[in-house]
Amino acid sequence: MKFCWCTITVSNMEDSLQFYQDIVGLSLNNRFDAGPGMEISFLGDGETQIELICNKEHQVTNHSEDISLGFEVESVDEKITFIKEKGLEVESGPYQPNPHVKFFHVKDPNGVKIQFVENM
Repeated sequence: MKFCWCTITVSNMEDSLQFYQDIVGLSLNNRFDAGPGMEISFLGDGETQIELICNKEHQVTNHSEDISLGFEVESVDEKITFIKEKGLEVESGPYQPNPHVKFFHVKDPNGVKIQFVENM
């Protein structure tokens, strides 16, 4: 079995695309209308992608605090500087639970916890 994508229901497609493209660094692979008032976008390189769905008829609910999406970065310290320069807040961290990994969290425009991880 192969994991294909993670779906996030978003309230504003433009804000969400800007975050995942500019902050996370994902490329937009596909964007299309999926019916009246509904739009879908797929982002990411490789076999696993993020699917964003914006449905004007569906109110976005709270996303679980227990779920996060992790993305590998070259340097946690450089990414924190970048995040702050973009006017975003670091939600938690940085943490270094062992000598081989360091990470921190931010939230996307919809409240989804995004983890940036440096493998050392």
